[in-house]
Amino acid sequence: MPANKSGPVPRKKKGRRGRLVAITVVLLLVAGIGFGAFWGVSTVRASFPQTTGSLKLPGLTDPVDVVRDANGIPQIYADTDEDLFRAQGYVQAQDRFWEMDVRRHMTAGRLSEMFGKSQVKTDEFLRTLGWHRVAQKEYDTKLSPGTKKYLQAYSDGVNAYLKDHGGSALSLEYAALDFENDYKPEKWTPVDSVAWLKAMAWDLRGNMQEEIDRSLMTSRFTPEQIAQLYPAYPYKRNKPIVDGGTVDPATKRFSPKGSAHSTAASAATGLQSQLSSLSKTLDKVPALLGPNGNGIGSNSWVVSGAHTPTGKPLLANDPHLAPQMPSLWYQMGLHCRTTGPKCGYDVSGFTFSGMPGVVIGHNQNISWGMTNLGADVTDLYLEKINADGYLYDGKQQPFVTRKETIKVAGGESREITVRSTNNGPIVSDRDDELGNVGKGAPVGNAAPDRGDGYAVSLRWTALDPGKSMDAVFELDRAKDWSSFRKAAEHFEVPSQNLIYADTQGNIGYQAPGRIPVRGKGDGHFDGTYPAPGWDPSYRWKSYIPQKALPYEYNPERGYIVTANQAVADEKYPYLITKDWGYGSRSQRINDLIQSKIKDGSKVSTDDMQAFQKDNSSEIARLLTPYLTKLDIKDKYVRDAQQLLEGWDFTQEPDSAAAAYFNAVWRNTLKLAFGNKMPKELRPEGQCLTVRPADETGPADENDKYVRECGQRAGDTAQPDGGDRWYEVVRTILDDPNNAWWKTEDRPGRPGDKNRDQLLAHAMKDARYELTSKLGKNIDNWTWGRLHQMFLKNQTLGTDGPGFLQGLFNRGPWNVGGGEAAVDATGWNAAGGYKVTWVPSMRMVVNLADLDKSRWINLTGASGHAYDAHYYDQTDKWAKGELLPWAYSEAAVKKAGKDTLTLSP
Repeated sequence: MPANKSGPVPRKKKGRRGRLVAITVVLLLVAGIGFGAFWGVSTVRASFPQTTGSLKLPGLTDPVDVVRDANGIPQIYADTDEDLFRAQGYVQAQDRFWEMDVRRHMTAGRLSEMFGKSQVKTDEFLRTLGWHRVAQKEYDTKLSPGTKKYLQAYSDGVNAYLKDHGGSALSLEYAALDFENDYKPEKWTPVDSVAWLKAMAWDLRGNMQEEIDRSLMTSRFTPEQIAQLYPAYPYKRNKPIVDGGTVDPATKRFSPKGSAHSTAASAATGLQSQLSSLSKTLDKVPALLGPNGNGIGSNSWVVSGAHTPTGKPLLANDPHLAPQMPSLWYQMGLHCRTTGPKCGYDVSGFTFSGMPGVVIGHNQNISWGMTNLGADVTDLYLEKINADGYLYDGKQQPFVTRKETIKVAGGESREITVRSTNNGPIVSDRDDELGNVGKGAPVGNAAPDRGDGYAVSLRWTALDPGKSMDAVFELDRAKDWSSFRKAAEHFEVPSQNLIYADTQGNIGYQAPGRIPVRGKGDGHFDGTYPAPGWDPSYRWKSYIPQKALPYEYNPERGYIVTANQAVADEKYPYLITKDWGYGSRSQRINDLIQSKIKDGSKVSTDDMQAFQKDNSSEIARLLTPYLTKLDIKDKYVRDAQQLLEGWDFTQEPDSAAAAYFNAVWRNTLKLAFGNKMPKELRPEGQCLTVRPADETGPADENDKYVRECGQRAGDTAQPDGGDRWYEVVRTILDDPNNAWWKTEDRPGRPGDKNRDQLLAHAMKDARYELTSKLGKNIDNWTWGRLHQMFLKNQTLGTDGPGFLQGLFNRGPWNVGGGEAAVDATGWNAAGGYKVTWVPSMRMVVNLADLDKSRWINLTGASGHAYDAHYYDQTDKWAKGELLPWAYSEAAVKKAGKDTLTLSP
């Protein structure tokens, strides 16, 4: 039976009785597994939160009301700040404690305590990075007294819930975990909340993966070829966020309307390293936000009142993160009954479970959104080491060391030694093979004797204590542009594009973050390759001054778009990164807004929502005219080619043309680039017969071939098909004899000689691939059947026994959209068509009437399998629908379905 076009088959029975029947059927199936246990309905329901009546919450000064709407979204009303955040901790623990508990064990490198020896390697790497240690330093030395007070109140609320709940009463996952060990959760601490920002920063760390990939490519490609695969940002075609402006060389202050004085440093050092083992280690580190690299991003834009029907701004945001169960976001409102000195918050939006405050949303005066800025805030350094220390500036320096003990459920504890240089922790210590990293790295004549190879250390801004937690609370209570920018100064890690609108009609943008200013080295050190750690000239010198970071306020064009494109033009004097997103999504959003306002029309809330679901494919628009002109003789392939004739390049779930084009795109990349990649970048399971990496020159009959299998996880393999690859193909598309179009001759199988032969080859391969996946009849093909989203519990739903995965996971949903589309249901062309990141939430804020704002989450409020709100928003999300977003007390009361009173 073909997969359903929009989501899982809906249950025929609705409401409580229907859910109980479903639970009972599932549990009967579980009993049949012979696992020796039977979970009754009462066990499954034990963790569902109480949402009506009253409960005691020790530590409150006054009663707190928790009003939940039909989707279980809570709005909290309190009389003091501490009561507000204490209640937030309690309520989030009600809905999401399993997620919170796993997250804090991950950030502390303690997953082995929950899941046993399978997580030891991951814990070793995370302990080496030391996220929790840095979070402790932030809490002890950097955060304001007010922030500490709120963090403690939040922790007290979580712990009040833990005191009265345990085992299956916390979550069904704990009942499952009891089969394996006697794990019991410990008390929540303020540092557990702060450490979450480190995990967020890790997943948004910038170009570290690209730095590794470039180095790995050196085994197969020349420096010139690698440069062709990382083309320059197309400034003339895809506008940066801030169009113009510069930094005054005297004051170091950015001016949006200034003229240029200097240009950024450029040109890589040529330093390269074989980092295969490090890449494998990184693949094992949990990516809570999604696959790191060019794909992870977000959309946000704001339109001023000059272009809206109300005369006040509209602001939209949809962060692109990994699809998971539950969604990373938790919708919530935090309201002081009376705002004043005792209670200063009236804010609503999207929060992270386990962290107080609202991360993205609006208060009574302003709204803000975020997208990943993509600043290069990590560098890998080659280190010349021996047993006692490392070489720096011609002298031997001692390591800074510490011991870490890793407790293992069901096994003996492990002890590791973490060694650090003046650049940071030695990450190559965490894998047996990593001691040989850099064995063949061409580092120039000035490099020390490589001996058995160089170690690799990591310099990363997030390993220095900062004030980002302060910034969250400052954003939540900001009243205007000035206080918003003040909050942004403290949002140091991760670097995010912050977009702004207020009820007075102003719009703006600020680029915050702690972004390094690099040394020059022998040439220009631009962070694109590993650097020699022994040379002081490659050290970070300082950070870009906050006042020099780009911003805009009420630009004349009347709107601002941020979607991971370049922040400023090529004349900006500081290096932010060499690895921007390439602007496909951002320029499409610019074009959509321009098409609406160019004739004087107004952009409505409905328009903003429609823009979020735009699924037009830029690469299809570029490549399809070449495909339809090919003279395809094979009728079997010709039938598929005809799908592209007259296609409008949209990627709806029911589109056969979108299915075929994306298959052609995938096979084009595979033939032109993927099959030529080193094994470290190709997807696992893809085995090819190739010449050894050290053989050069044209192939002949004397060549000896070897069998090599890919080693990279499918969602991080290359070529991933993102808009960097759009740019690569664009540069060679009108050069039909470019070397990239040519494939190698093999005995009895001649290779492709030019562009048209390779494209025809890709079209044939795509036809047969889709025949195997979707059937011979092209009338039955749809993009949604090929391009499916699964929602998986990030622990038991991915690595647990099969029957447990069935309990906690949901899907598939057949979705439209695609890679680098505004509706960014991303997929990795090297790994397959499954959805690897999505718009994890969507919101449109109406600054004229906040109660007319709209929002949607990927899943639902609850983290409890079989709760009514486990994934009750997903079907609407898949269709592009948004929910009403009640904000005022009157609107919340009208939408409210359940009210729980928390009493002192």
